[in-house]
Amino acid sequence: MAILSKIRDRSMFLILIVGLALFAFVLDPSSIQQFFSSNKVNSVGQINGDDIDRDEFAQQVEAYKTQSGGRATQMQSVNAVWNSMVSEKVFQTQLEKAGIVVGEKDIWDAMVALPEIQNSPLFKNEINLFDEEKLKEYIANMKDEAEAGNKQAWMNWLATEKSIKQNLERQAYSSLVSVGLGASLEEGKRDYMFDNTKMDAKYVFVPYSTIPDSISLVSKDEIQKYVEENSKRFKPEATRSLQYVKFDIVPSETDDAAVKNEVDNLINDVEESNFSLKILGLKSAIDYDEFFIEHKSDLSIDNGYKFKSQLPATISDAIFEASVGDVIGSYKDNGYYKISKIVEILQLPDSVKSSHIIVPYLGTTRSTSVKTKAEAKKTIDSIFTLVKNNKTKFTEIADVINSDGTKGKGGDIGWVRKDQAFSAGFDKDFADFIYKNKTGSVSVVETAFGFHIIRIDEQTAPEKVVKLVTFARLIEASEETENIIFEQAETLASNLADGNKLEDLAKESTYNIQSAVNLKVLSESIPGINNQRQIVQWAFDQERELNDSKRFDIDVLGKRGYAVVLLNGKTEKDEIVLSSDILLNVRPELTNKKKAALIKETMKGVTLEEIAESTNSTVRSASSVTLASPLLSGVGNEPNIVGAMSTLKLDEVSDKIEGEKGVFVVMVTKREASAVLENYEIFRNKIVTKLKGRNYQLYQVLQDASDIKDNRSSFY
Repeated sequence: MAILSKIRDRSMFLILIVGLALFAFVLDPSSIQQFFSSNKVNSVGQINGDDIDRDEFAQQVEAYKTQSGGRATQMQSVNAVWNSMVSEKVFQTQLEKAGIVVGEKDIWDAMVALPEIQNSPLFKNEINLFDEEKLKEYIANMKDEAEAGNKQAWMNWLATEKSIKQNLERQAYSSLVSVGLGASLEEGKRDYMFDNTKMDAKYVFVPYSTIPDSISLVSKDEIQKYVEENSKRFKPEATRSLQYVKFDIVPSETDDAAVKNEVDNLINDVEESNFSLKILGLKSAIDYDEFFIEHKSDLSIDNGYKFKSQLPATISDAIFEASVGDVIGSYKDNGYYKISKIVEILQLPDSVKSSHIIVPYLGTTRSTSVKTKAEAKKTIDSIFTLVKNNKTKFTEIADVINSDGTKGKGGDIGWVRKDQAFSAGFDKDFADFIYKNKTGSVSVVETAFGFHIIRIDEQTAPEKVVKLVTFARLIEASEETENIIFEQAETLASNLADGNKLEDLAKESTYNIQSAVNLKVLSESIPGINNQRQIVQWAFDQERELNDSKRFDIDVLGKRGYAVVLLNGKTEKDEIVLSSDILLNVRPELTNKKKAALIKETMKGVTLEEIAESTNSTVRSASSVTLASPLLSGVGNEPNIVGAMSTLKLDEVSDKIEGEKGVFVVMVTKREASAVLENYEIFRNKIVTKLKGRNYQLYQVLQDASDIKDNRSSFY
């Protein structure tokens, strides 16, 4: 009874335990841990304490991808939206502190002033002047459309308003900052005197090049130590390095032969004895659309006319020597096996220049005409009588009645290339007329746009062309081949999981190992296999350890395959990895420091002459050197040395000074102050201009000073 009593006392606790047990049955342990983890986040990031909502962020990412027309990748869209939001919130904090407010009238005035608004025909009145009321009416209509469900135009308009507001706010803030970037006349005078004081000096110079690199080598440990001591300069980020083997799913020789055989069998008719049927081959076929559908061609019919130079070199001679009805192939071209039937041989120009007069009628493409077809035909026939032998009249009437881009050009279509004319975007009837008739021909032609009077003005010299019907079958890996490749990838992944070394396994099976070094947490592209975000996410998983491996399905430019990936390097956020860029920049710097130390040890003596003798060098002279032009004759640009010269006592030997190209010991012998000016306004303005020229750094400074937490890698 005592036990039952205790159970009753702890009933809620037991309910919780049972609930967790059921929860664990559905979820894996890592899911439970994540659910209760204090690190669980539901915001993409935080800027100065302000959360970026995950759902809002996702909506903007999708909107950005849509606006890019699908050209932006997922991570490119994520980064663009993130940068925009960070910029907005960083400035918002400063705007609130500065008390800057942009009102609706400011936004409206800026909107109205936009050239695209001022010049749009939508917002012009009867005398072709901008009408603000038309703009207001347009906006009201967009809002009504949005309320009716068509929201896209309204959302775009709101985005434009928001962008204008942000620009106005930032301009106001930048102007406020610029006001504080000033200088006094005294500062202008000081800079003038400082920069233009002429100095004479004697010095001893020992170049770094006198010390061989072999005795001043810098180790990676030394570079690592230097980088860690100067971590702010290098902004360390977490990185991952991978090794991988790629398995391309490509057809075998057997697959290739099978596809070729399949295409070869489609040339001639095939008798199906079991069903007393004849299956027509391409040679006998008449309805080519039906043939392509029945046999499932991997390429659609191309109705264009081809010059010899436009055909694959392997079959161009055979096609141009053949006759109408002949079938050429099978032949391999661009990953397909093809057979081509010649259906027409003509002499056609490469390009044609033509003009037209058009009379559309009700129902024709892009037409607003209310004419019936019969009325349009009567009109075009009467016009044809006037213009068929009169070019001047043709031009006059075309400029009056044409409603397309040829109005005002006398109906001139311009030059049209053959490939353009016989493409899907050009009217077939128009193309047939201008290419299959001679220069000077004029006729009435009906097209999808209405009735035309077409005149052929010029043509290039005709050449032989062919029209082909080309059936194509993609050369693909068979299921059996795919299974073999999959097994190879799986075997490698399994062997790695068992602790075998990738180098040994690759050598044994002649696999090519590729590397991806120092990937960042938001990286998307992996060298050799392009955008593989899922691999980067796997590498940065909190539970991932060195030498973990996994097989991934990949798609590289439409070609499928597998990648077996090994994590072989990782650094966390506070660690600095020695990338090639860091090594390239830091190694010469540290090498010169080592050389400087060795040179300083050889510089013995008190006077310049003694120091020169100890280093087997000479005492050099510099005259009329200024800070504005810190050049030492025979040495080059040495701002550090000339800067030191400006503060040294006259006729005293300096300490050893490290410069750009070597170690110096200097004695300044003369300083000649610049001439006194009546006014230093020019030099004051020079300082102000220089300060304001750094306005571009404003956002970077504000960003660096902001508290930004980035959780993007948790979601993307």
